[in-house]
Amino acid sequence: MRKTNFDIFLKDQLRDPDFAERFKRAGEAWDVAMQIAALRDKAGVSQKDLARKLRTSQQQISRLESPAYEGHSLSMLRRVAHALNAEVKVVFEPVHARKHAIVAESRAKYGSR
Repeated sequence: MRKTNFDIFLKDQLRDPDFAERFKRAGEAWDVAMQIAALRDKAGVSQKDLARKLRTSQQQISRLESPAYEGHSLSMLRRVAHALNAEVKVVFEPVHARKHAIVAESRAKYGSR
């Protein structure tokens, strides 16, 4: 597969451990949003239906499903999980191990100089 200018740019940016960390965090927010939306879709309920179950607004559900939103509370995630027949798991990893893993993962995916 031919690399685009963006692929080349991203490869260069990911060499910076701080950028790689921020890039990883953005991916984590995206993952949470997509998991909620996928669970809701699998359950066959609309945002409005889920909001009713949780006694909140459709707009709040929309925020929870937005990759840009980082205000998820553990209690709200538990409520969403319960309503969608799922469970929440939180994993903590040592920072030094995670930074090395992010850089290694980035280099493996985008190559190194």
